[in-house]
Amino acid sequence: MATKSTKPSWPVSAVDYGRSLKRFGANLLVCDVEASKNFAEQVLNASVVYWNEDFAVFRAGEIHWMLHADHIYADNPLLGFVESVEGRGQGVELHLYELDLDEAEVAARAGGHVALAGSLDKPHGVRECYLLDPEDYCWVASRPLDE
Repeated sequence: MATKSTKPSWPVSAVDYGRSLKRFGANLLVCDVEASKNFAEQVLNASVVYWNEDFAVFRAGEIHWMLHADHIYADNPLLGFVESVEGRGQGVELHLYELDLDEAEVAARAGGHVALAGSLDKPHGVRECYLLDPEDYCWVASRPLDE
């Protein structure tokens, strides 16, 4: 693992963190952890549990997800595949429910990010907004429509 971080290590051991994970998780490979961290904070209103140049953990409500920098995967065959795909997040939607999507859209646009589809009421009973992060992962902020 080719780390480059100069920040203090996360005080939680990898073993303890791994054992704490339940149900579903996402780990996104990114070129720039800090840029993706800023998007998560400013647009998705996520809390940063921990971050450095190599790795980050976020929380939004009860949902947790991670980022790993490409260089951490230097010896993993997945990296070659990811690097060969233009727009890494193509075909993946990451849904965050119960997020103020109108605020998220405004924050995304103000930060120069792409809103694929602005906040709209959808026929399947939710209001949604499709936003691209710096690595082209598509985050879908949504809320149920009032009855």
